[in-house]
Amino acid sequence: MSNGLQIRKDGDLDFLSLGALVHRLDPGIIPFRKAAECRIHVSGGEFNVAANLADCFGMKTSVVSAMSDYPIGDLIAERVRAMGVRPIYKHFKHNGVNGPNMATVYSDRGFGVRAPVVFYNRSNEAAALLKPGDFDWKAIFSGGVRWVHSGGIFAALSSTTAELAAEMMKAAKQAGAVTSFDLNFREKLWKIAGGEEKAVDTIHRIVEHVDVLVGNEEDLQKGLGIPGPEVAAKSKLDPSAFFAMMDKVSKKLPKAKIVATTLREVHSTNRHSWSAVAWIDGKTYSAPTAELDVYDRVGGGDGFAAGFIYGLLSGEGPEQAIKLGWAHGALLTTFPGDTTMATLEQVRAFAKGGSARIQR
Repeated sequence: MSNGLQIRKDGDLDFLSLGALVHRLDPGIIPFRKAAECRIHVSGGEFNVAANLADCFGMKTSVVSAMSDYPIGDLIAERVRAMGVRPIYKHFKHNGVNGPNMATVYSDRGFGVRAPVVFYNRSNEAAALLKPGDFDWKAIFSGGVRWVHSGGIFAALSSTTAELAAEMMKAAKQAGAVTSFDLNFREKLWKIAGGEEKAVDTIHRIVEHVDVLVGNEEDLQKGLGIPGPEVAAKSKLDPSAFFAMMDKVSKKLPKAKIVATTLREVHSTNRHSWSAVAWIDGKTYSAPTAELDVYDRVGGGDGFAAGFIYGLLSGEGPEQAIKLGWAHGALLTTFPGDTTMATLEQVRAFAKGGSARIQR
């Protein structure tokens, strides 16, 4: 069944992403104002997809990013290697006082009726200093890259990161790679980067030639400036509002072949209803709905994107690709941290309707 994409059969890399690497401090269910200790997770909206594809799905992946040479950078670089992701870095020398830094994300897990709280320290961030010309795309793509990815978080960091993302997308298309972009609209980041008008102008210059978009109705409205749907969703799991926007998306971005997103109804911090939908080459597809007991919700959307992209890269049909994304995203919420601990066998079993019965 056609998905509208022209995916090369092989290459030196199956997947390459461009984005910022960060470390997330996680005090568990304790709010930061009362925290005495934290776990450290290495993350990044764009990196997470590459890490998931390498570690769970066995694909050859790479991340293009900034690396500051100090102990936090060393910690992050070690975790990147541990996930099996090939690094391509521009290095910055930390001055021992104020940077350039690897960004910090502070995120507790909340509990029950108490929602998770997320805030940042992205002051003098190394990744925000990246600019066009920093990477030799011709050399990077010379061995063949099947799929290239970036996202709205990286685009929001500075005017130069957005231009770098646009530069990469153009080079990727010239090299014959499929391109994807996760809108990942973050209000806090865009507020200091110029607001919604700036976001729309910036993102459009990156995605005008992109093949695959990941984003929900709010991402499409705030990231692309597309008017809201005339159809009102009956619930967070109702895909009608999302599908109602596809005509507007295809008119604004006629080269986009696929738009996909997760659907999540939050009953409490630890109990979610979970599904996913996709518009693929003019047709609509929906995943089943699962009731999730959530351990750590951060990274679930990136987990969906990884499973979905794996399905498409592996030649699966649209229905199976969206089920693989849905299944992997669901499983990812059962682990601590932002990246996967699942196996491909677990993902395929859950996609088929597997249970949580003990495996002996």
